[in-house]
Amino acid sequence: MENKPLQNRVALVTGCSRKIGIGFAITKRLAENGADLCVHAYRPYDVQQPWGAGPEGMDTLLEELAAYGGKVVHVQADFMQPEAPDEVMQAAVDAFGHIDMLIANHAYSTMGALEDLTAAEIDKHLLVNVRATMLLVKAFAAQHDGRPGGRVILMTSGQHLGPMPGELAYIASKGSLHPLGTSLSAHLVPRGITVNVVNPGATDTGYASPELYEAIVALEPLGRWGEPDDAARLIAWLCSDDARWITGQVINSNGGGP
Repeated sequence: MENKPLQNRVALVTGCSRKIGIGFAITKRLAENGADLCVHAYRPYDVQQPWGAGPEGMDTLLEELAAYGGKVVHVQADFMQPEAPDEVMQAAVDAFGHIDMLIANHAYSTMGALEDLTAAEIDKHLLVNVRATMLLVKAFAAQHDGRPGGRVILMTSGQHLGPMPGELAYIASKGSLHPLGTSLSAHLVPRGITVNVVNPGATDTGYASPELYEAIVALEPLGRWGEPDDAARLIAWLCSDDARWITGQVINSNGGGP
């Protein structure tokens, strides 16, 4: 039997509803490495976006992940709701008994410069990107029993590397996760849980206009956008035992670009 590095471990991955997205790339890599999966999605959010939800349904994504041989369950929840993080973690624990890895990949994102800001839109970003993430980590840590392989991965967006004046509410919320990872790591590593933050850089998930696409290409040293699997490879490694000495870090998986 093939020995896979994440065999007999379970990951909860949030924000996985589009095949072209980073979330699906992460779940695919983890499944290839032997992990069982609890996959969170909230498709109504994607439907409202200009790029829309993926043409494939969740059943198609889940079937593809299950083909790697592990158990896969799906839970839908709106992280605008304060009880949603606890409910998602409880559903995962009910399905598997114990969760070893939390990859908080979900995000609420809209464009908006200073003149466009509203209190309601700022609050939405903070509720989903900050509050829900913190409550998910709290619920994850509460159920973790200290066994090897405890992992938390948070996702940031490169706002610490350069200005993003057209996405102020988004960068304010994502920016808080950068230092949060350091403090969470100090708190959780004695309990066998590493915490790292990944910046995937500009990643082609189908949202960019042709003009934005070409502008980013011109800035990238490698002459291309990041692919979802670029970040997924790093995250799968961080979840493995090979990365057990890595914690409290912000890692830029961005090809040397902005």
